[in-house]
Amino acid sequence: MSEACVVVASSEGVLRLTLNRPDKLNALNRQTLTELHAAIETARTDNRTRVVVVTGAGSKAFIAGADISELARLTPVEALEFSRFGQSLMTRIERLGKPVIAAVNGFALGGGMELAMACHFRLASAQSRWGQPEINLGVIPGFGGTQRLTRLAGRAATLDLCLTGRTIDAERALALGLVHSVHSPDELAAAVDALVTQLAQCAPHAMRGILDATLIGSEAGLDVGLEYESAAFAVCVGTDDMREGTRAFLERRKPTFTGG
Repeated sequence: MSEACVVVASSEGVLRLTLNRPDKLNALNRQTLTELHAAIETARTDNRTRVVVVTGAGSKAFIAGADISELARLTPVEALEFSRFGQSLMTRIERLGKPVIAAVNGFALGGGMELAMACHFRLASAQSRWGQPEINLGVIPGFGGTQRLTRLAGRAATLDLCLTGRTIDAERALALGLVHSVHSPDELAAAVDALVTQLAQCAPHAMRGILDATLIGSEAGLDVGLEYESAAFAVCVGTDDMREGTRAFLERRKPTFTGG
């Protein structure tokens, strides 16, 4: 049996996924994508999981893109299936209904940047580098890069990065809205843990409502988004967590949410 490409660890409601191909800069090959699909399915079905964290092994790369040795062998038919397989993973991450944090500790290029953009939070090392360099290989981004980058940073930035293939540093990524915060390499893990702790204490139904309503509204338009928001709000009002939250507020104490 081949060695796992993704190390999965679960503790106290947090599922941590570490891309474990540091010798290949954690490049996304078929096995890695398959393991990530399985890990995200675990996160979806396990009610104990409140937050997911994705990072890369080693200090050089989060994910440096697709595995070029595999990419070079694809036929057009195989490339279509491979693109759809990768896109489906990114969409499952985006629509998980639980917050997913990308801890970007190095290169986030090509498929790595696409995976990070599918996550709900992107915390970056000051040494990280971002880019969609596929044009240098004679192809285009295939895991949603042209679409999510446009939605996050706008058309001008998308055309700039995708047509030139250039990479940008963490501060530029922050300015474009690709990154939520930038930290020194030594402080990144602590910043991620602080966010994890905060999110893990939140009410799961409310978090899902916020994630879904934001995604649906941004894609479907204001009227549809507002209607979904009202429905999600009503669902939350019927939960034990809502009763705990309002009771704790009135009693001037910190709530304990159980997901009920």
